[in-house]
Amino acid sequence: MSQARFTSCIPLPLEQKTLVGVIEKAKDWALMHGVGMRDRKNFTKDAIQIAPFVLLPSPFPRTEFNKAVELQQVLNELMHKVAHNDDFLEHTLQNALQVDEFTANLYEIWVKVRKEGIAQPVSLGMLRSDIMLESRCPHTENQCAKHTPYCSWKQVEINSIASGFGHLGPVSREIQSYILRQLGCGDLIKNMPENKALSGLCSGIIEAYDLFGVPGSVALFVVEEVSYNICDQRFHEFEISETRPDIIIYRKTLNEIFEEASLNDKKQLMLDDKVVAVVYYRSGYEPAQYPSQREWDARLRVEQSTAIKCPSIHYQLAGTKKVQQALAAPGALEQFLGAGAISGRVRDIFTGLYSLDFDDSGERAVEMALADAERFVLKPQREGGGNNLYGADIREALLRMRHSRERAAYILMERILPPLVSGYVVRPGGQVPPPLTDLVSELGIFGVIIGSKDKIYSNRQVGHMLRTKLADANEGGVAAGLGALDSPYLLDL
Repeated sequence: MSQARFTSCIPLPLEQKTLVGVIEKAKDWALMHGVGMRDRKNFTKDAIQIAPFVLLPSPFPRTEFNKAVELQQVLNELMHKVAHNDDFLEHTLQNALQVDEFTANLYEIWVKVRKEGIAQPVSLGMLRSDIMLESRCPHTENQCAKHTPYCSWKQVEINSIASGFGHLGPVSREIQSYILRQLGCGDLIKNMPENKALSGLCSGIIEAYDLFGVPGSVALFVVEEVSYNICDQRFHEFEISETRPDIIIYRKTLNEIFEEASLNDKKQLMLDDKVVAVVYYRSGYEPAQYPSQREWDARLRVEQSTAIKCPSIHYQLAGTKKVQQALAAPGALEQFLGAGAISGRVRDIFTGLYSLDFDDSGERAVEMALADAERFVLKPQREGGGNNLYGADIREALLRMRHSRERAAYILMERILPPLVSGYVVRPGGQVPPPLTDLVSELGIFGVIIGSKDKIYSNRQVGHMLRTKLADANEGGVAAGLGALDSPYLLDL
């Protein structure tokens, strides 16, 4: 059994003079259109460098892309219902809460807010469902070159907090369209799907703001102490400012919120004597972003307020890997979506997901992973990338914590084997021309949902993004420097 392979949209390799010339143009285009990030090694607020990008768009089956787009509204609704099912969250997370301090702190805020009485029943979900094509081809490599591989997609995860690349997703299509035109292949652009993720996500913030309904109120973006992925964040602000100049946006860290924000007697979140209507988190998804109790107190203060949160704390809990694993269990989806075709469509996208709890199924999962660690990914209850374990690291971790309750903070997921495609990755300060290498991709579909426990006001799919990495790399986060920006080139297989 071999890994399937797609053919690039134009013949490769490119002639070296052509390759060097188009990369030089593309780098300048990137810097002048916000395809950039701040340099982690030589940080300054006065400069950005290009974000890593793939020179040509990566092939993706049109039918599978359309299936992912069509299913996003169902996944939005599923996450919304899970977030509002207190019993399911408590039962699903109970073992992880005993050993994962970060998840336990989030859950403690949720319990406290519920006991006090929820001041704002409406939540804004700006979700991203990450998927990969599964293509375990039964042919030999030589045979694969002679036939078209069939691939179906499987879900990697759903991101419920700080679901980034609303700007970098659409602008990836724009830079690759520019590159194709420079190579005399502009006719191929029609096979790259339109991508309005930025305006779609920002429309969610605007809709939530209008639903809040307090004239003169403001929106608050919660950001890291240092924002490297600055273009992706700022273009959201620029889009909102252009569309709705009446909405003033503040950027504050959790520590600044602790120092500057307060609750009035109506439980409104006040900042500079202005009411905060919407709070959008671009930080707050990993333990390092809560270095002291001040940050946790700030998060609690926001959650206690009338502001519409993106996400509310229970949405973030619904995005944990433990919940993802629990939804794959028999009968779980039917609890939220009913028995029938819709639950079946969602179940079809799940790859193998296994609990590591201290029971018979958990022991079987440990034995499977120890016997063939390369088949799996070991995942903690985190978002943001760079947290998963692979191969020998899985075996080492499970042997270390086999008899410790620490293992209940993880889930085991079968590794997805996506098709390969040859391509060029352009990186800041990288080799020019870059080598032609084998690449694999992960597609993210964006969704917006607004609602309370009893009513959904809005639910839609709003765009996509594609991240691509070297085929032999485990992680693929662009902000972490491991992946590269890309966009899908749709194939009619």
